[in-house]
Amino acid sequence: MDQKLKVYIWDMDETLILLKSLLTGTYAGAFNGLKDVQNGVNLGKLWENHILKVCDTHFFYDQIESFNQPYLDFLNQYDDGADLSSYNFSQDGFGPVLDALNKRKLAYRHRVVAEKYRKGLHNILNQDLIRLWESLYDLTDTYTERWLSSARACLEQCAGRRRDVTPSTNSDDVRDAAFEHINVLVTSGPLVPSLVKCLFFRLDNMITCNNVYSSLDVGKLQCFTWIKERFGGPNVQFCAIGDGWEECEAAESMRWPFVQIDPQPRSLHRFPGLNSGELKHYFSIVYGDDDDDSEDREKNRELL
Repeated sequence: MDQKLKVYIWDMDETLILLKSLLTGTYAGAFNGLKDVQNGVNLGKLWENHILKVCDTHFFYDQIESFNQPYLDFLNQYDDGADLSSYNFSQDGFGPVLDALNKRKLAYRHRVVAEKYRKGLHNILNQDLIRLWESLYDLTDTYTERWLSSARACLEQCAGRRRDVTPSTNSDDVRDAAFEHINVLVTSGPLVPSLVKCLFFRLDNMITCNNVYSSLDVGKLQCFTWIKERFGGPNVQFCAIGDGWEECEAAESMRWPFVQIDPQPRSLHRFPGLNSGELKHYFSIVYGDDDDDSEDREKNRELL
């Protein structure tokens, strides 16, 4: 029997990362005075400032904020493949009406965004900013009791790296092929800041840029439908993971298992805590047991 391909559909905020709850103090508040609320707010503000600055400076967000698209390839039909090495993005007259000409200019920007995402922040930021970013990540990970690093480790467990394929940073298809299973992100935030968050929170090696969807304008059910059309087949299984009602209802409509993230300190469905073994349990409830379940359980025992 062929091994099933598992597609994990993740929410971002308050699932793979913590940001809103740092800014509002709700994350710290759940610890009943054991955490310094203002410290969390300060960390959240630093993240917000860094993310927005990089969005505007390197990812055209100051130009395209009003033209959010659900995924980077959405306007591919308008991209004529022109050489952009000497293209002047500040002088091409982009906006404000998204007609066919401006859709082509937006598609150009999306192509550059994808290229920069694949190269990573180390090819964008100078050494001082890289040190600030790494320090902020470590401080936040410590403050959140390893939420960030644990979420990333869970993505790695879920993906399962193939030994016979060498990933290439130049092709999302090849990078996806380097893993046994696929992680997809569906966020209610705008697309470009969500991609930049993936970079800052070290998720880009586990989630390729073409696997990031923004449900801001189209809703999560539409994104889930696209994902099913893209990856669906007789040997494909899906599971959605998030903290909100919209992804829960969308998963129910698709008849997919759904795992509700709960940031409360005593919850089992939070980070650290949630792992690929627990998620495989939800797959088995809906789809039945897989032949590789025993091997997965053994792997998870080794990781504990």
